[in-house]
Amino acid sequence: MSDSLDQRIVRATQAGLPLVPEPYRKVAEDLGVTQQDVLQCINRMVEDGRIRRIGAVPNHYAIGYVANGMSVWDVDDAQVTALGRAVGALNCVSHCYRRPRHPPEWPYNLFAMVHGRDRAEVVAGVAQVAALLGNASRGHDVLYSKRILKKTGLRFG
Repeated sequence: MSDSLDQRIVRATQAGLPLVPEPYRKVAEDLGVTQQDVLQCINRMVEDGRIRRIGAVPNHYAIGYVANGMSVWDVDDAQVTALGRAVGALNCVSHCYRRPRHPPEWPYNLFAMVHGRDRAEVVAGVAQVAALLGNASRGHDVLYSKRILKKTGLRFG
């Protein structure tokens, strides 16, 4: 398959997959190719890193999770990967990742988004993270959302 088809697939799916029982078949029909062509191109783009992941992005506000706190943690760099995996596996954490420190103003290197139906649920979730990290945490803070920001990936014109 050509890069041209790769680009057409990206453009056809960049706003999301079609909400139908067989979304890749629908993309193929819209592009005038086979479903196998679409799947081969997508698999190749995943393998070579042009596509990092394909996943659902629920609107947590629409399902009642209106309190949001980005918890930020100062943990040992040698442990951050393992700790991040453990924190990311908690039910109260929607996503967790490593970010660079910017000392002395910003000592934090592990970020974990905690959602709740209210601020008390977020506080309880942050307490779960703190309990899991134990002595591995040298400090933390919680940054609460004040407004909804539009989240989108790269878009091609």
